[in-house]
Amino acid sequence: MPILHFHLAEGQHTAEQHEALLVESSRFFAEVLACPVDRVRVFIQLYRPELVAVGGVPLEREDRRAPYFSFVVMEGRSLADRQRLLRGFTDIVERVLGVDRALVRGGIVPVMPENWAIGGVPGSVMRQGEVAARAGRTS
Repeated sequence: MPILHFHLAEGQHTAEQHEALLVESSRFFAEVLACPVDRVRVFIQLYRPELVAVGGVPLEREDRRAPYFSFVVMEGRSLADRQRLLRGFTDIVERVLGVDRALVRGGIVPVMPENWAIGGVPGSVMRQGEVAARAGRTS
C-alpha cells in the first residue's frame, strides 16, 4: 500500500539522482513500515519549469529547487512512524538531490483501510491481521 510521489521540475536533477531517490526512498519506506519492499510504489512526477512557481516566482526565471513529496499510508500508523517518514524523505531529498532542506515540502495522505484496494480487495480485508495488530488488537 505505501505510495510515495515526488514532484520535481524537469532539468534540475540527473537520471542517476532520480534513480537514487527512487531506490533509497523505497527501502526507507519499507523499513519504517516494516513491510516487504515489493509493496512500496514510488513515483517521480516531472513538471516543465515554466509550470512551477516557488514563492510566486516562476521557476524558469530563478533556479530554486523546491521539491514537494506526498505519501499515502493506511490510517492507524503511529505518529512516530509518520513523523519519521516526513523527516526521512526530507533527509533523502536533501542528500540525493542536493536541495536546501528549508525548501523541501511534504505531506501525508492517510487512507482508511476499507477505502484502499489491493488487487481489487479492500485493504481492510486483505491486510486484516496487520491492520488489527497496528490498532493494538489481536486477530
